[in-house]
Amino acid sequence: MDKQPATYILASRRNGTLYIGVTSDLVGRIWQHRNHVVSGFSHRYGITLLVWYELHETMDSAITREKRLKKWERAWKVRLMEASNPYWNDLWTDITGQSKVTGSPPSRG
Repeated sequence: MDKQPATYILASRRNGTLYIGVTSDLVGRIWQHRNHVVSGFSHRYGITLLVWYELHETMDSAITREKRLKKWERAWKVRLMEASNPYWNDLWTDITGQSKVTGSPPSRG
């Protein structure tokens, strides 16, 4: 399967700590966050809920968007996310069709 660049926002809970990231494999990367595969900010603060994502044509555009979002005030980030996800629902099932995470990353093919 071709890589699909994406920019995303994770949250620890509603109105909780936010994390902004970029990836070429959204399902795989979110699975890593949810299963604490990599140590770092999201692992330390329990940030696992996918609350917003945006697909891009190129990795360069996804990286540019990520850098811009990271400079935004928190209120702007929340407004962006709540425009499509007002209740801070976990969008994991939207990108995978699964209800919970277990084992290895879901098959993409």
